[in-house]
Amino acid sequence: MRDETCIFCKIANGEIPAAAIYEDEQFRVILDLGPASKGHALILPKNHFTDLTDLDEETSSKVLALAAKVGTAMKKSLGCAGFNLVQNNGEAAGQTVFHFHMHVIPRYEGGPRMVSWEPGSPSKEELAGLADCIKKELK
Repeated sequence: MRDETCIFCKIANGEIPAAAIYEDEQFRVILDLGPASKGHALILPKNHFTDLTDLDEETSSKVLALAAKVGTAMKKSLGCAGFNLVQNNGEAAGQTVFHFHMHVIPRYEGGPRMVSWEPGSPSKEELAGLADCIKKELK
């Protein structure tokens, strides 16, 4: 399940060189060329999936454990205080390459603010209406 026109398929399968930090039969983890912080990495499945909603069960069951493994290695090797996992789905959510990938972004004490938002203040009625709307689609 590869897309011959997808740049991330080519990188994940070693056709395009990248600074790889991990590789197995299903994934390749590379350092991001435009990092948000020192050590920012991308987890790339070797098979093509457009986004999270397209992932098969086997891949989705392994990606979070791999992210934890990479994040733990970053904390030990880079001395970061923590890390963010970022995964965008769709153009409106910031996805620019339409091959599922997860960012593992090391966070350092005193580093820049990122992955943040201003909390809203919905009413109880609005929350109840939204919950009902979403629950209908989850059944």
